[in-house]
Amino acid sequence: MAITAQMVKELREKTGAGMLDCKKALTETDGDMDKAIDFLREKGIASAAKKGDRIAAEGLTYVVTEGNDAVILEVNSETDFVAKNEAFQALVKDLAAHLLNNKPASVEEASAQTMENGATVADHINASIAKIGEKLTLRRFTVLSKTDNDAFGAYIHMGGRISVLSVLEGTTETDAAKDVSMHIAALKPKYVSRDEVSQEEVEHERQVLTQQALNEGKPAKIVEKMVEGRLGKYFEDVCVLDQTFVKNPDQKVRQFVESKGATIREFVRYEVGEGIEKREDNFAEEVMNQIKK
Repeated sequence: MAITAQMVKELREKTGAGMLDCKKALTETDGDMDKAIDFLREKGIASAAKKGDRIAAEGLTYVVTEGNDAVILEVNSETDFVAKNEAFQALVKDLAAHLLNNKPASVEEASAQTMENGATVADHINASIAKIGEKLTLRRFTVLSKTDNDAFGAYIHMGGRISVLSVLEGTTETDAAKDVSMHIAALKPKYVSRDEVSQEEVEHERQVLTQQALNEGKPAKIVEKMVEGRLGKYFEDVCVLDQTFVKNPDQKVRQFVESKGATIREFVRYEVGEGIEKREDNFAEEVMNQIKK
């Protein structure tokens, strides 16, 4: 049967697929709308599988809090352009809501869970891959809980490029907790306090600093004192409580938190793509490859 523009438009609205894909699906199924939808779903999932070897190092981080529970997550895409796509942003929020309500222990466990729409998390992501046309992955997430006497610090920076979730015990001031998270976003500490730094890491740093001082020609008798002083600077770099508070350079973060009668229990900081080796694409070559298909 003849495939009309109206049929193509209707299929596109129902599936979100591209016009050429919709026309091909209708042609292959002799204009049967339901079969065409199935055809596109199958094709979409197949396309998702083909995209498996691509590197998804862009995307969004996101934080959502609800009562005494909160979740921070990172969902990756291949390009920053897609990260600004409304459909991708909706996917991130859908996943956040599911993770918060179901609290899976791992990405693998989450992927197999069923969402409110009846699809598994993995299938829901695959449907978005088919619609958006890029590899998309739920990379990581952390679910945290607190009591009524504590506060979540939820902060999203640069539209989701960096997100921080912190828990302050002993205060219900969410603004104070958010200020701490803003600081963490800016200065990128690894630990709350010196107590969390392993003895192995401290000893390794001490050895490096000792060798540095000796290489500078410092007398051995003063090297030890110099190293301890430099270790203090190291702790300032990696421990949030030792850092100078970004909103008040006259204060340490420890002093700010204590002024609220609080302590930092924990924090999670996600930055999009950190630790992922990004591929350097040859854009002209990729365009030519698309033309040849």
